[in-house]
Amino acid sequence: MTDHTRRNVLRGAAAVTAAGALVGTGTAVRPAVAAPSAPRRFPFLEGAFEPVTEELTAFDLPVTGRVPRELNGRFLRNGPNVLGLEDPRAHHWMLGDGMVHGVRLREGRAEWYRNRWVRSSQVAKKLGEPYPGPVPPDDFPCNTHVIPYRGRILALQESGPLPYALDDELNTVGTHDFRGTLKGPLTAHTKFDAQAGELHAIAYYPTWDHVRHLVVGPSGRVVRTTRIPVADAPMIHDFALTEHHVVILDMPVTFDPAGAERGDIVPYVWNDRHPARVGVLPREGGAVRWFEVDPVYYSHTLNAYEEGPHIVVDTTNFDAPFLVAGNGSGGPHTAGTPRLDRWTIDLRHGRVRTRTLDDRPQEFPRVNEALVSRRHRYGYAAAAAEMSLAYQAVDGTPPDRAFANALIKHDLLRGTSEVHRLPPGAAASEAVFVPSDPRDGRAAEDDGYAIAYVHDPDRGASDLVIISAQDFTGEPVARIHLPGRVPLGFHGSWIPDA
Repeated sequence: MTDHTRRNVLRGAAAVTAAGALVGTGTAVRPAVAAPSAPRRFPFLEGAFEPVTEELTAFDLPVTGRVPRELNGRFLRNGPNVLGLEDPRAHHWMLGDGMVHGVRLREGRAEWYRNRWVRSSQVAKKLGEPYPGPVPPDDFPCNTHVIPYRGRILALQESGPLPYALDDELNTVGTHDFRGTLKGPLTAHTKFDAQAGELHAIAYYPTWDHVRHLVVGPSGRVVRTTRIPVADAPMIHDFALTEHHVVILDMPVTFDPAGAERGDIVPYVWNDRHPARVGVLPREGGAVRWFEVDPVYYSHTLNAYEEGPHIVVDTTNFDAPFLVAGNGSGGPHTAGTPRLDRWTIDLRHGRVRTRTLDDRPQEFPRVNEALVSRRHRYGYAAAAAEMSLAYQAVDGTPPDRAFANALIKHDLLRGTSEVHRLPPGAAASEAVFVPSDPRDGRAAEDDGYAIAYVHDPDRGASDLVIISAQDFTGEPVARIHLPGRVPLGFHGSWIPDA
């Protein structure tokens, strides 16, 4: 593969890191081109999405309310923040250089805020900084997730790049290959089973004829790799994990080699010859059982668990159509919004039952991380009006009556939800649940806080909002006022002090 083609492959793979697919009647559906008379807008470079242009450091942040003293650690969020953009027509939101934002909490104080670009070789060059050591293959400033792993902070990307390790002050340390045992890509959405001490991933790459289930053991090394044959090189952004199984979501978003050769910004298309299916793989390896489902596209899984002969998977899904490459607006395009669905896989009878749990627009579902792969009751999601509108903008912008800014808490046992409503213009990023005391094994599942970065339109900056999960509709426990904006982006984590 030539360098040119490899670069286009990487750009295409990196561009589909948030969510989405495109549904159509042809074999391969590609982005529509806006009519020449249509005004050219780039909503993913404007408003709440607008990239910030500098790295900031601020100490002793002002707070409205009270920071809970038991919250000692760092709240980090990763997302695309393009650096040195020359032509917006050649840019895609999901290809932006990764930037990690963080707030350090300790003993009831908001000690600092920092934002730092992930120093890949490209970013270092743009900033006029040296890049230490040789440049790894498929190097990219990971822009999708940031997680804690055995004393390290890892910025993640899928389909090619190695993770980048950061220090406690968000400086880039270098790539991380799990002590030399990671051979190829990881994923943006790892699953950590706290009880087993295992980190799981489903990795894909545009030129593979398979995907890989990777297991990183308590030693910090990749201890098992299972190759799963698949056709058409599908994009598999997320997956699900249960106590004994791995759930693989193989949807009809597939790599387009001709598009990569042409230099398409996002060489992935909806391929209606590729069946939509869900695979169930034993965690210890073995044969995959495949189950057909109706063609939709999942964006993210909330969690999964086993219930007798059934596997329950909660996920946010898009209906038709969704164009990964968009319509010239610099981001994805869809005629609908993601909803929260439940897929129940019947292992005994070989079928999948689907139902909608909540049809309100919502994305970035999260669960109490201690329950990954085990039965959960609660889930948290974000609704950002500006994101829904940007995804749906075609010729002008649709009315915004249907969209609001909110954080949502789902009680999936009772089938109810609570909504923490936010003002117009207060776009909310993903909410992460943080337990009050992670050492208390008898604590209620929702004994803790939902934490999210929220735009403050009056200040033109962002707040870190801390909400009591058991008083979800009440006033925030604390609003930490940041010196700058945190653009709408992707995923984050709470990194507790050791």
